Amino acid sequence: MYNEKKKISNERYLAKMKTLTIRMRPEEHEAIKQAANGQSVQGYILQAVRERMEREGRI
Repeated sequence: MYNEKKKISNERYLAKMKTLTIRMRPEEHEAIKQAANGQSVQGYILQAVRERMEREGRI
């Protein structure tokens, strides 16, 4: 059930976050989903980006 308290909590959380939209072909999405192996696609992509940034010495 979606109540006012949850709505306020969500708004506070989203105010702290940035949204990035990426577009890909459906078959690419499916391949990423398969590779994620139960992890969310978002989580999988963020993990891959963080790992690359670490290798490049950016974080």
